[in-house]
Amino acid sequence: MTLRLKHVVQKTEHLMVGINELILMQTRRERIVELLESVDYPLTAEDICQELDIKQRSVVYEDIDHISKSLKNVGKSLLVRPARCGKCDYVFKTKSSSKRPSKCPKCKSQWIISPAFLIRSRKR
Repeated sequence: MTLRLKHVVQKTEHLMVGINELILMQTRRERIVELLESVDYPLTAEDICQELDIKQRSVVYEDIDHISKSLKNVGKSLLVRPARCGKCDYVFKTKSSSKRPSKCPKCKSQWIISPAFLIRSRKR
């Protein structure tokens, strides 16, 4: 084999490895969906950050908002355990945004237990 042909073969092999790695790579949202589908209990944004090594909770909340809209098209639903006050047990209403509230409207406490999320197939 000539030197030039060897170089082309090596470059092609390297390219094939790169393509296989791209196929296996997932976006952050795809990893969140996979995680929430695979667990047996709801996870908070903090749990998701720790599990997937994501630095900011706000990013996870934004992704969950987007994921909840996307799941409707594939026959799945995002189940939400709503946030609640740790002091008086006030349960916050599930709203369009999945973000954690800052304080309780009833007792004004800032001890808020975060909402938790789970993905399951929608029953028909």
